[in-house]
Amino acid sequence: MSRIATIFLQGVIILIGIGALAFLLWEPHVEGRNINATLFQIYFKDPFLVFVYAGSIPFFVALFQGLKLIQFVGDNRVIAIPAIKAVQTIRYCALALICFIAIAEVIILFNDSDDRAGGVMIGVALTFGSSIVAAASYLFEGSLKNALKSCES
Repeated sequence: MSRIATIFLQGVIILIGIGALAFLLWEPHVEGRNINATLFQIYFKDPFLVFVYAGSIPFFVALFQGLKLIQFVGDNRVIAIPAIKAVQTIRYCALALICFIAIAEVIILFNDSDDRAGGVMIGVALTFGSSIVAAASYLFEGSLKNALKSCES
C-alpha cells in the first residue's frame, strides 16, 4: 500500500473519531429536555448520558486499533501477530458496542418517553453496523491466521 493511501486512511479514521467526539459533546446540549438546563444538570444528572459515554469507549478503542492496523498494512507487516491482535481487538470492541447498544435499547423501551421510535431505530442501525464490523473482522482474522500458518510452514 502506498504511503499516501496509508496517510489518507489514517486521516479518515482520525476525522471519524473527531466527528464522533464532537457529536457526543454537542448533542446533549440540543436535546429537547436539556434546552434550559445548566452544564451541571446536563452532564451530572443524566445517568443515561454516562452510560452512552462509557459505551463509546469501545468505539474509540476500535478506531485506535484501526489506525494501528493501517500502519501495519503500510509497513507490509499485516501478516504478523500484532496485526491479528489488532483485528481481534476490533472484533471484541464491536461485540462490546453491540452489548452496550442492546442495554441502551432496553433502557429506552422501558423509559417513559414520547419518542422511542427514533432511539430504537438509531440503535438498530448502529447494531447492524457493529455486526458487519464484527463479522468482517472475524473473517479477516481467520484469513490472517491462515496466511501466517502458511508462511511459517
